[in-house]
Amino acid sequence: MARRKIIAGNWKMNMTPTQAVELVNTLKPLVVTDEADVVFCVPAIDIIPVAEAVKGSNIEVGAENMYFEESGAYTGEISPAMLVDAGVKYVVLGHSERREYFAETNETVNKKMLKAFEHGITPIMCCGETLEQREQGVTMDFIRQQVKVGFLGVTADQAKTAVIAYEPIWAIGTGKTATTEQAEEVCAGIRQCIKEIYDEATAEAIRIQYGGSVNAGNAAELFAQPDIDGGLVGGASLKPDFGKIVNYK
Repeated sequence: MARRKIIAGNWKMNMTPTQAVELVNTLKPLVVTDEADVVFCVPAIDIIPVAEAVKGSNIEVGAENMYFEESGAYTGEISPAMLVDAGVKYVVLGHSERREYFAETNETVNKKMLKAFEHGITPIMCCGETLEQREQGVTMDFIRQQVKVGFLGVTADQAKTAVIAYEPIWAIGTGKTATTEQAEEVCAGIRQCIKEIYDEATAEAIRIQYGGSVNAGNAAELFAQPDIDGGLVGGASLKPDFGKIVNYK
């Protein structure tokens, strides 16, 4: 059975609660589809108003981050139980911006992965290389380490439901996009890594997105690749063009 595409918007630190509701109301009719899962991953303060605004639509709500403890003295953090109660179904974990600016590591991402599964939240685990790493020829070595550590202790049944987002760091918000061949090559390599960790059935079930300047012009070609199961979309998810990405065919 073919894997169902998943197209998620990562809003990053954009949209006040009022703006978020306006954007949802603009995008709702544009992202209607029976052929893909559509997720809006929004800032924490926007989760509750967005969850209310998407009711009755095909849109699911995701968070952009989550802490790996249930509760306690962790000022500024948000627990998985809080997210579930607010209506969140997905959470972005280990985005390169979190790793770069907030000192996230493969090990903390792994803790978050395990906690997300414990609460029934689907993780979208990000991985990707810098331009320097690509030029040094260590792209897959680096990404395999991110995947292997990220999935430590995750069962095969859990892994089958997970989403991995391959985002070359050099293509995020730069306007540069990996060629279709580059994107497919790495996504295929990630699938092979999952096969080595688990088995072929798990590798065939897991969904792998491409992220990195996905837009209405390149979505169809990217998503047609055998190992690319949709996209994690940044800036373009804040515009009406996101509807063209969702309905890329």
